[in-house]
Amino acid sequence: MKKLVLSTLFLAALLVFCSQSETVPQTGAKPAMMFADSSRGEPFAKDPDVAWYKGRYLLYYTMRPFRDGRENDGYGIGIAESKDLTHWQKIAELPPAHDYESKGICAPGAIVLNDTLHLFYQTYGNREKDAICHAWSVDGIHFTRNESNPIFAPHGEWTIGRAIDADAFAWQDKLLLYFATRDTSYTYQIQGVAAAPLNSDYGRDTWKQLTDYPILVPELDWEKTCIEAATVFEHNEKLYMFYAGAYNNQPQQIGCAVSRDGIQWKRLSQSPILPNGNPGEWNASESGHPGVFVDQDGQIYLFFQGNNDNGKTWYLSKKRVTWNGDMPVLVD
Repeated sequence: MKKLVLSTLFLAALLVFCSQSETVPQTGAKPAMMFADSSRGEPFAKDPDVAWYKGRYLLYYTMRPFRDGRENDGYGIGIAESKDLTHWQKIAELPPAHDYESKGICAPGAIVLNDTLHLFYQTYGNREKDAICHAWSVDGIHFTRNESNPIFAPHGEWTIGRAIDADAFAWQDKLLLYFATRDTSYTYQIQGVAAAPLNSDYGRDTWKQLTDYPILVPELDWEKTCIEAATVFEHNEKLYMFYAGAYNNQPQQIGCAVSRDGIQWKRLSQSPILPNGNPGEWNASESGHPGVFVDQDGQIYLFFQGNNDNGKTWYLSKKRVTWNGDMPVLVD
């Protein structure tokens, strides 16, 4: 009887541990990496971005709301760590902390500059008033907010003034900030870019919007009415952008574009570079919201979100980026 009680207690503890770390769906093909956070209910992790910082890989992602009426119950940002980019363990959270974040924060974009980890993220739930915020950290876990938050929102007749899905990329003497916004009818999700001096504090007064027009808009059938979640990297003196086309579960899929200056972009294909999965697969409902990561050895990885139940749950996975000439090719 004593052995049975101990076994039961061990099993219960194991279930609690697993519910807050990596989980896998019950149906469909399973890739090597599948991560979701179950600490707030059903498995949920969206909007991945990865950084190598002080000897470990750190994954920043969107956590679901508590949905039980408690204070600060909006979207938050989760932090997980890994030694191999495949197996992840949640280690911390970055919850909303100020009035401008009161409805939630999400879609983090991480970049390491001068041994400091900078996080650019969005407010949530404010429609046209959602904007990009900035925080910095010297350990990757505890963050100091920029005193001028929110630091950026677009302006002009081409946009409703909303900014979401931040991605920061160091280019020459600037930090480029890619963001998604809506047109004035609030129908089309479109892509924009701003820049700040690389040696600045990235406060509100340092950012300059680089165009008075969107740099990428939905044009292809599979993109429907949405371009969002741009993530940028450099290869052979060119800039490449993975982006999400179509809103969540329509299905959202991932495309790729190339640029010489970070402003003018040309699609590399008329079809998605990463489509949603087949019926029954883990990502049948979508493969979306890309986040690119370049490892210490130069290997490029594409992290992305997916699900097979129309958004009831959300998982994160990754693919390696290889090359066929100037065309990126994704492999498991």
